[in-house]
Amino acid sequence: MIVKEEFLSRLRKIFDLNLYEVKVWTALLSRGTSTAGELSSISDVPRSRTYDILESLEKKGFIIMKLGKPIKFIALKPEEVIERVKKNLVVEAKDKSKRLEQLKGDDVLGELTSLFSDGIKFIEHTDLSGALKGRQNIYNHLDMLVREAQTSITLVTTADGLNRKLEVLLPSLEKAKKRGVTIRIAAPINANNKKVAKEFSKVAEVRALEGMKARFMVIDSEQIMFMLLDDETIHPTYDLGVWINTEFFAKALEGLFDVSWKTMKKVQ
Repeated sequence: MIVKEEFLSRLRKIFDLNLYEVKVWTALLSRGTSTAGELSSISDVPRSRTYDILESLEKKGFIIMKLGKPIKFIALKPEEVIERVKKNLVVEAKDKSKRLEQLKGDDVLGELTSLFSDGIKFIEHTDLSGALKGRQNIYNHLDMLVREAQTSITLVTTADGLNRKLEVLLPSLEKAKKRGVTIRIAAPINANNKKVAKEFSKVAEVRALEGMKARFMVIDSEQIMFMLLDDETIHPTYDLGVWINTEFFAKALEGLFDVSWKTMKKVQ
C-alpha cells in the first residue's frame, strides 16, 4: 500500500494521531478487514507495536475488533469515524473541564499558586512580557487581561475582529463592567458588525474607527497587548501578538488614542 507522506501528515493533524496510528488505520481502510500481522506488513509498522496501535485506534473509535479466531479488525466508514471522534472529543473535553474546575478548591491549586507567588517576586515588573502565536492563544491572553483589569480597558480592533471578540470577550467584559472598570472599544463599523457593536455597547462605550487600522488593547494604563499582523491576510494559526507590561508606553499610547477617540462617532 502506497500512501503519500503529505496525506498521512494531514490525517495526523486532523485526527490527532501519531505516525504509526495513521499508517495502520489507512492500511486497514484499504483492506476493510485484516489481522494485526497483515496490517504490520502492509503499513510497515513493527509487529510488536501493531497490537498496541490497534487497541488505541479501537478506543478512539476508528475501528472495531471482529469476534473469532484469528483476531481481525474491521474498518469503519470515514463518515462514521468522524462522528465517533467528535462525540469522544466532547466527552473528553467535558471530563477534563470538570476535573480542572474541581482544582479550584483543591490543595494542588494552592501549592501551584504558592510556587508562582514565590517565583514572581524575583521578576522585574517590566520583564513580564512575551510573544503569543496563534489567534486562540492571543484571545486567551486578552481574556485573562480583561478578567484582571481593575480600572480601564481600551480595545481597538478591525471590523472582523469585533465580530470574533463578541463570544470570546463579552462575558469577561460584562464582569469587568460590574467591577467598575471603564471600557472603551473602537473599530470600523459596517453592516456586518453593527449588531455586534450594539451588543458591546451594553458593557462599553463603542465608537466607529475611521481612517486607521490597528489591533491592540491597553489594560489599566499599565499593560499592552498588540497584534503585529493584518487579520485580513494572515491565517489565524500564524497570527502573532506581543504582550508588554510597561506603564510608560501604555500611558503614551492611551494619550495618542485619546486624541482620535474624541473625533470618533459613538455607536448608538
